[in-house]
Amino acid sequence: MTTPDTHRRDYRPGPLQTIAVEPDGQRWTLTFARTFPHGRTSIWSALTEPDEQLQWAPYVADRSLRTVGPATLTMTDGDTETELDGTVTIADEPSLLEHAWGDDVLRWRLDESAGGTLLTLQQTVEDKGTAAMLAAGWHMCLDVAERAIAGEPVGRIVGEAALEYGWRDLNAQYAAILDTEPVEPPTA
Repeated sequence: MTTPDTHRRDYRPGPLQTIAVEPDGQRWTLTFARTFPHGRTSIWSALTEPDEQLQWAPYVADRSLRTVGPATLTMTDGDTETELDGTVTIADEPSLLEHAWGDDVLRWRLDESAGGTLLTLQQTVEDKGTAAMLAAGWHMCLDVAERAIAGEPVGRIVGEAALEYGWRDLNAQYAAILDTEPVEPPTA
């Protein structure tokens, strides 16, 4: 049997996904689309349940996100933890989840597709220049989520740890798609 440590050691980012960034008033909206070979119920659970978020997400909620209302999202990067507002504004199981992530809004749409689920994430961002950086992070997180749902957990690859697994290459490639310069993440 293969262990999570082996899966993590063997992890390499999958193919680039479909992304776009569009102006949204004073902000920008990053759209990131990815098809999963799993049903919407499995994806919904991974998005909403804290014990599953621990396997892949850049944050963990203090409660299930299946219902509208206040929540706190805790981001972890090494030994540093940051709590952010995660208030859920839409929870239409299993097709649409919208919640705050600090100053940003994450809108997760799940549509049935041939053989699985099309996940479309829209994230509001302050600066268009950060969109590629965020797309690279979501790319890795969702790679890891897909493996966790398939029963082949890799373990979270977030924060500075992502730099060891190909994040910089993804950031540069997504920046080229969006016609922006790659932006390095803030590091501790």
